[in-house]
Amino acid sequence: MRLAIVILNYNSSADCRKCIGFLKQQQGVEAEIVVVDNCSRENDRKVVEVLCKEQGCTFIANNENKGYNAGNNVGLRYAAEKGYEYALIANPDMEFPQKDYLLRLAEKMQDDEEIVICGSDIIGADGIHQSPMGKEGNWRRSFGWIKDILHRKKQGEAYDFIDNYKESHYCHKVSGCCFMIKTDFLKQINFFDEKVFLYCEEAILSRQVEIAGKKMYYLATARAVHRHVKSDKGDPVKRFRTWGKSRCYFIDRYSNDSWFGKQIAKFSMRMYVMVFTLYNIIKK
Repeated sequence: MRLAIVILNYNSSADCRKCIGFLKQQQGVEAEIVVVDNCSRENDRKVVEVLCKEQGCTFIANNENKGYNAGNNVGLRYAAEKGYEYALIANPDMEFPQKDYLLRLAEKMQDDEEIVICGSDIIGADGIHQSPMGKEGNWRRSFGWIKDILHRKKQGEAYDFIDNYKESHYCHKVSGCCFMIKTDFLKQINFFDEKVFLYCEEAILSRQVEIAGKKMYYLATARAVHRHVKSDKGDPVKRFRTWGKSRCYFIDRYSNDSWFGKQIAKFSMRMYVMVFTLYNIIKK
């Protein structure tokens, strides 16, 4: 079985090395690893380029960082042009202890032609499950963040927005850090929506699958580890503002809300960003 793996690098050469090391141990599939550098610092880009030559991976350098979706689209278009039926999206900080991880996802998609996206159980460095995610709510739930702030609950085995992670099932949304997708479906939707720079990619993709009348699947028997460390990702306020902007785009473009509902939902998001910003200013 042949498939492509797309890794989007942005100043993460050390993570890329570990991720490729795990992927090279995969069995039962013939995989081409495509590393797209999203305009990293020159030294980091060069390290990744040399790494790709050493490991026999395909290296593609972007001259501009247009965001997560746009960066991944470069690798995905390459995979589609090469005729791969499936492509795995993997963040550089992913680890794959199961040597048949890719085979499990690909076989499930082959068994059910309605499945265009297949995700797995994702465990964070803290041991918390990160996938699959619940269904998107409408404007009536847009102020739920107030309750979350006032009544913070102790973290359990999964985040409160995570659906049933113990059993395999058709799902509404999988984590964007790692999933397999059909390239024919990508061509059908004209690849990932590049109007968002970062965040809300999962929500947008979920709606695109729903609109196309296709299925998204969560495979509980496949597991990967996400070594994401929030403290390494820069200014939290800047990231949160980016999330708020992407969320408002999703509400405008993809939500099923009425015009009135969309205005309320966007107002809520702007309030949330403002409160988060003020909190961090006071905290400093």
